Amino acid sequence: MAKPGDPIPFPRRPAQRDALAKQEEPPARPKAKPRGLPTAPGKPTDVQKAWLARGLAQPGGKLPLFDEGGKRIDARTIRSCIDQGWAEPWFANPLKPDWLVCRLTDSGRAIISGD
Repeated sequence: MAKPGDPIPFPRRPAQRDALAKQEEPPARPKAKPRGLPTAPGKPTDVQKAWLARGLAQPGGKLPLFDEGGKRIDARTIRSCIDQGWAEPWFANPLKPDWLVCRLTDSGRAIISGD
């Protein structure tokens, strides 16, 4: 006799058995890089280059919080540039603590100037 916690054994329908038996693994597709990724490790993406380049003309290398269209710069772009050492946090904004105010580092200047 089955225990109360055991699953109920339902017989599979013939169509389900055939479908499960015929299922095969799809052929493995080669993994393509998503668009916008850099060509080599340690190189900035096009979006990162554009953001870092805007800091070249600013006093102290201040990097913008918004793009030319008024849209906020993605936090992932900012964090990635900080992780790579191309930007550094400058100061904490007391009015908007979630905004990362950053400036260009020397290695960020070298990356942009070298392109």
